[in-house]
Amino acid sequence: MTSDGLQDYELILASESPRRRQLLAEAGFSFRAEAIDYDEKWPANLRGREIAEFLANGKSGSWKEMLQPRQILITADTVVWCHETVLGKPADDDEAMQFLRLLSGCRHEVITGLCLRDSTRSHTFSVTTSVTFRKLEEEEILYYVMHYRPYDKAGAYGIQEWIGLRGIQRIEGSYYNVVGMPVSDLYDALLHFTGNKSNMI
Repeated sequence: MTSDGLQDYELILASESPRRRQLLAEAGFSFRAEAIDYDEKWPANLRGREIAEFLANGKSGSWKEMLQPRQILITADTVVWCHETVLGKPADDDEAMQFLRLLSGCRHEVITGLCLRDSTRSHTFSVTTSVTFRKLEEEEILYYVMHYRPYDKAGAYGIQEWIGLRGIQRIEGSYYNVVGMPVSDLYDALLHFTGNKSNMI
């Protein structure tokens, strides 16, 4: 591993997402993961990345523990932005199928808002990936929803699952952002946040 200085910090990932936890673990981050209770609502005037950043910042603000020196809290929220509409996590089968019908044949944006916070300051930013689906058949949408139950996924799909493998024609930007966490961008932000960017070897 490189001497990036992050080993001197306790990273706290406030997320229940198994995909975010898995991605950070596979990238070699040392962190502890905690669940966070936050009502994901936002002002009606916000659009796209503004929503993702608002939610990430709101999750950070709802953290109950006082952060100690050299602790960094990481919060994130991913939204799908299509036809000037946010597609969050579907509530049921009908909404999941409705989302996928909107995404069918559509170029849309997957946006993850992230917030880094320590005991004295915070930094909020977002990462956007453009994704294009081919035209999906109704039977494909029904099959995917019935077999994969994508209720925990923004936009009602996982790029790494059946519907993504068969249906996605083009992706511009971070693949891992669509999976759930833009790990490379997060890593770069952590290096800047801790002042270790110039200390890499």
